[in-house]
Amino acid sequence: MTIKNSKTLLRIAIAALLALSSAALHAEALTIGTTPGVINDSVEVAAREAKKQGLEVRVVEMTDWTTPNVALQSGDLDLNYFQHSAFLDNAVRDRGYQFAKAGYGVLPNIGLFSSKIKNLSELKDGATVAVANDPVNQGRGLLLFERAGLIKLKPGVGSKGTLADIASNPKKLRFKEIEGPQLVRALDDVDLAQGYPAHFVAAGRPEIAKSGLQYSTVDDVQYAIVFVARADKAGDPRIAKFIRIYQESPAVLAKIDELYVHDKRLYSLPWQKK
Repeated sequence: MTIKNSKTLLRIAIAALLALSSAALHAEALTIGTTPGVINDSVEVAAREAKKQGLEVRVVEMTDWTTPNVALQSGDLDLNYFQHSAFLDNAVRDRGYQFAKAGYGVLPNIGLFSSKIKNLSELKDGATVAVANDPVNQGRGLLLFERAGLIKLKPGVGSKGTLADIASNPKKLRFKEIEGPQLVRALDDVDLAQGYPAHFVAAGRPEIAKSGLQYSTVDDVQYAIVFVARADKAGDPRIAKFIRIYQESPAVLAKIDELYVHDKRLYSLPWQKK
């Protein structure tokens, strides 16, 4: 064998080793799927913090609420972070996913908002009010109306209530069902609306997010965004490490607070309440 051939083989061997090392590093990276806004932006900060601690994290932003679960089931993701427990339970029931909750994330509070009144006592009889039209978020909204003293639901209904479960409506409020993301736009067309502060912030209307007449609290923990893994991978130590960083890193907590315009009424951190 000539010296030239030996050098060529050496270069090939080195290149192969580098490729294998790169593949190994990629394989060790934790891949997490998110959705835009507060969720993705806070996870990006956590990923940077994780890198400082030797954990490579690849964040994949997805624009719908179906793909993150499909990608997790197929193995394209190690973890996703975009859904609350009620949404997850529906997905598991409908699709047969073998998933497990790996930890709690942010709890986006909801509120009752109005551009026409400044206090719930000003709400007139027969007023038009808006709630989400999907069963999961409508139930949460109706609970908030009940906590505000505006309606009473049938006993035992809890967060699964629908408009048909309203047992008492003393002000004869007229309920209008609207798609969750459109509640922001509907605000000027009704007297009072269930709303998501994060949506108002994202729409460039933080002053509305901060002026709710009633807010939910950490008691709504079932609506906290959860980290979800495949059941057979939930014990992956990388997942536990990343969630710990997300929950404890001062940089991440500061980013979450910034994204919620520094108003603690707009969100809760359920892991701090346990």
